[in-house]
Amino acid sequence: MTDIYPRLVVDGADAALSFYRTAFPAEVTERFTDAGGRVVHAMVDVGGARFAVKDADGYDPAPGDGGVPVIIALYVDDPDAVAARMEAGGARVVFPVADQPYGERGGRLADPFGHLWMVARQTESLTPEEIQARTTAMG
Repeated sequence: MTDIYPRLVVDGADAALSFYRTAFPAEVTERFTDAGGRVVHAMVDVGGARFAVKDADGYDPAPGDGGVPVIIALYVDDPDAVAARMEAGGARVVFPVADQPYGERGGRLADPFGHLWMVARQTESLTPEEIQARTTAMG
C-alpha cells in the first residue's frame, strides 16, 4: 500500500469545501471538475491529514440520497492484483481496473460488506492543468 484516504460524496462539493476551510481550517490542494463544472475530485489537507470531496452523481449518490457516504481510495503498487484478490474474496467490480486518462491505472470495487474501494496507482506525473483538461474531455 502506498496511500489511503477517504473520499466524501456530497451534494454541493463547493459548499462543503467552504465549510471545511472554515471549520478546521482546511486547505484545498487539488480541485478538478467535469465538463459541467461538477467537482469530481478535490483534495483537502488539514494539518497533514487528507481527505477528498466530490459532488454526488449517477455513480455515487450522496448519503442523504441513500448512497455510500465514503469511498476509500487505496493506492497500491499493483491495482490489478489487489482487485483480483478482492474479487476472489467476494468483492463486486463496479469499474474494472484500467488505464485512466487522468494518469492513473485503477478501478472500483464494492467489498462484501457494502464499502466502496477505489484501487489505483499513479502512471503519469501530470500537472493540475493537464488533469483538469483530461477530466473535462472525459465528458
